[in-house]
Parts: sequence; structure tokens; C-alpha cells
Amino acid sequence: MTAPLDPTPSNSVKSAPGASEPARLDPNNTATLTIACPDRKGIVAAVSQFLLNHGANILHSDQHTTDPSGGQFFMRMEFHLDGLDLARGAFERAFESVIAQPFEMQWRVNYTAQPKRMAILVSRYDHCFLDLLWRKRRGELHIEIPLIISNHEDLRRDADMFGIPFHVVPVTKANKAEAEAEQVRLMHEAGADFAVLARYMQILSGDFLRSFGRPVINIHHSFLPAFIGANPYRAAFNRGVKLIGATSHYVTEELDAGPIIAQDVIPVTHRETPDSLMRMGRDVERQVLARAVKAHVEDRVLVYGNKTVVF
Repeated sequence: MTAPLDPTPSNSVKSAPGASEPARLDPNNTATLTIACPDRKGIVAAVSQFLLNHGANILHSDQHTTDPSGGQFFMRMEFHLDGLDLARGAFERAFESVIAQPFEMQWRVNYTAQPKRMAILVSRYDHCFLDLLWRKRRGELHIEIPLIISNHEDLRRDADMFGIPFHVVPVTKANKAEAEAEQVRLMHEAGADFAVLARYMQILSGDFLRSFGRPVINIHHSFLPAFIGANPYRAAFNRGVKLIGATSHYVTEELDAGPIIAQDVIPVTHRETPDSLMRMGRDVERQVLARAVKAHVEDRVLVYGNKTVVF
């Protein structure tokens, strides 16, 4: 084996043994602060000064206002915890009293060292499901996946390959309420922070969403023009569409009408077949879902009414 190359030029000055070097910050010792509040002067200055006063080092900061005169203000700030002079609980209590209450903020702090726990619900289609598992294994998604729930047995072997518990909860018209209650129980027991419908071909009820009480992200095709029904790709082919796409959104009681997180479209031509349209559609579905999940996991999505601000 050849020796590794020394990146230091031969005529450069090297540090003498024992010379002090800058301390390396732990990349996993960071936190993200997200804020929503009525817009007014001084918000950014107050938050930044608070973090400075308590020894935090700001890494990234994004903000947006719907209207600088009486609108809604949103901010995402990422900072290092190295040097913080307060324990986490004390830091959050101080922020609430000193900053959040005077500015009427809705706010949250999430810590990188505590990855979010994502439950997956899936039926028989595997393209989005496998893509999420692969991205998690490759380190592209900073998450834990404590369980997978399906209404069919088809994908159990794939879940076993990734070492993730796989639960089958059959769903029929007769047992839908009981099945949803069991799904919620499993997710609560596993400590899931949010759920992703990776082409889960069941409509979730309002009771499910209220009982789970955490965000649920969905993915579906979105044709221009839109087609619904059992075979949308055939309908799109018959209409001669020139664009197909996908939409990922948070789930609400109104079907496919929740706040949108990510979307994309790709051009198609008259040469496509229903099968090729389906393959292209599945490609864009998994890409859009991955972007939406990544944005959610990194606390880049702030919901405002039925809209989102995505930093």
C-alpha cells in the first residue's frame, strides 16, 4: 500500500510540536431554533444577542416575513452548543421568558444529537419505500426508523434486509377504525416523531391524525392537467400530457389538500408509453418525497395556515 500524500507543500511552515491548534467543534453538537411570530422590529437582533450572551455560535440563519408591516415572521437559526453556558432545559426556559413571551413567539429547539424517529407506512409499491431506506443507510437522512407498518406482507423481506421491525395491519372497510388504532398504538410505542406514507394506499381518517398527533407526510403524483382514478398514467397517456410530476405534503383531513412541502415536474413527449410514464413518474415521486423528508428532518419547514415556508 502506498503511503498517503502529504498535502502540505515542502516549503510551507509546519506547526512546531506542542503548538496550540484551534479547538475542533463537534459537528453533532448543534441545535436548530425555529420561530414564528408577528413581525416587528428587533426580532433578529434580540435572538442573536441572546445566543451570543449565552455562548452559542450561530452557523446559519434564515428569515422571511409575509409582510414587513404587520405580517407573520419566520426564522430558522442553527447554532453550535459548544460553549453554551446553560443546560438545555435552563436554556429553553430562559429563551421562553426573555425572548419568546415578549415577541409572542411559537418556537421550538431541536438537537442534532437526537435524530427524529420516522415511522413508514407502505402498501405494495416499493419505489419510495426502498429509496427512503437506502438514503437513511447512506447517511443522507439523519433519522431513525423504529418501525414499518403495512397493510400487506409484500415488503417484509425488504424490511428484514434493513433490520427494521415490520408490522402488518390489514385494513378493510369493516375494521378500519380498529386497524388505525393499532397503527397509532404501534407508532406511539415505538416513539415515532412523525410518519411518512411511502405510497400507502389507504386514506387516513381524522381520528387517526388526531390520535397520532404528529406530522404525517404524503407523496402522490400530480399531473398537469390532473388525473385521478385507478390508472392515472393511462389517462395521462390518452390525453397526451407534456408534463408529469409529484407533490409531497403534510396530511390533513381534506384529501391531498394539506400544506405542500415539495413539488417537481419533468417534461415528457409523444413517444412515451403508459409504462414509461409510470417509470418516470415513480422516479420523480421518490425524489420529491426524499426532499420533503429531508426538509422536515432538518427543521426547514414552517407551516402557516395551509401553506409552508421552506428554508
